[in-house]
Amino acid sequence: MPARNLTRRDLLGAGCTALCSPPEGGLRTIGVWSAWDIANIGDIGHTPGLLRTLEEFLPEVRVILFANMLNDEVRGMLRRRFPRIEIHEGWLWGATAESEKLRTHLERCSVFIRNSNMGSETEYMDQLIGRTIPFGVYGQTYPQRFVNNAEQAARNIARINRASFFFCREKETLRLLEKAGASCPNLAFVPDAAFGIDVRDDAKALETMRRLGLEESKFITIQLRTTTPAHLPEELPPGYDPKWNVKPPNVALDTERASKYIELIIQWVRKTGGQVLIAPEAKKEIEHNRRYLYAPLPEDVKRRVANMDHFWNVDEAASVFARAHTVVCHEPHSPIIALANGTPIIHTHSAEHGPKSFMFRDIGLGEWLFDHDSTPAGKMVETLFAIRRDPAAASRKVAAAMDRVHELRKWSAGVVRSTLSARA
Repeated sequence: MPARNLTRRDLLGAGCTALCSPPEGGLRTIGVWSAWDIANIGDIGHTPGLLRTLEEFLPEVRVILFANMLNDEVRGMLRRRFPRIEIHEGWLWGATAESEKLRTHLERCSVFIRNSNMGSETEYMDQLIGRTIPFGVYGQTYPQRFVNNAEQAARNIARINRASFFFCREKETLRLLEKAGASCPNLAFVPDAAFGIDVRDDAKALETMRRLGLEESKFITIQLRTTTPAHLPEELPPGYDPKWNVKPPNVALDTERASKYIELIIQWVRKTGGQVLIAPEAKKEIEHNRRYLYAPLPEDVKRRVANMDHFWNVDEAASVFARAHTVVCHEPHSPIIALANGTPIIHTHSAEHGPKSFMFRDIGLGEWLFDHDSTPAGKMVETLFAIRRDPAAASRKVAAAMDRVHELRKWSAGVVRSTLSARA
């Protein structure tokens, strides 16, 4: 039964029934396709989030991670936190001998899961269908254009209907797919896998805070998403078509968007004496945020603001966010990581980034979600100071949202377990 039709009580009961049943058929193997990038903490964070969900609720299974892109730091973090997983790196669906070798490991998978992402293609599903490997998608977002071309939409929906489960990252995608004719089993709302994250690097975070002069609970973090390409040209992930990375900068729009955050920074510093960390979700934003957010600040405010001078791994980011007063971000994954560590958030999103932001509304945090372009800076400031005035209420709101997320994580793992059982 899809999670969207269940009450809180039903969810807990169904999850317990599925998860407390004894495993069938001995040790099973789940293949996970993830680790999209190393230059964005969201694309890094999806992986430990899903791996923790599988470890927590299906501890008896074997996991093979098909990692699209890792570096030494991210690889080391995953091996330390998940020493039992088997990792294979590279572009799984390419036409090269390396990709072909990677695909030989698919035959060992009882279930294959494609991890959270935005607007992914569906052609890879043909390979799984041809191999008769049950598969599912975890926390996916599709924008309206996914179904605009009727012929392509029909092919996409036909493939999705062969999935054993399809978890939509927010209810906007769920409604879009239902309207387009998606009818696979367990088509449901389950938020981004990164909500399951528990990796931390407290030592590195504390050193960063010491060096930047940040005091626990007295600073907010903030980041603008600029209208520049998603990746530096030399850092395109495997399988990433260069034409997807062509996006001319829009200086006027970035400046206008930055002006709202600048006002928020000024109000926070001058009224509270607090601090601000301009904290990158994406590596490419470090310099853009310096130019658009830090450089224009008045000198008295600038003395209380630090622009992150290095790109960080998601474990360091999580440990810093855990010590922040509030995380304010134009991107969604810094807020996800903050919530997973008990910190209040404000997410301001823009329409061209797709509907993924609505997952915050769907877990009960609509009051902290704003359209960046139509919301006055004053409203953002008012919301931040409301969190400051009543931190206990903000903490309760975070806890309630995360309770909802954890119920859905548990339910989703029950669906995966049922899929494994059906494979017996």
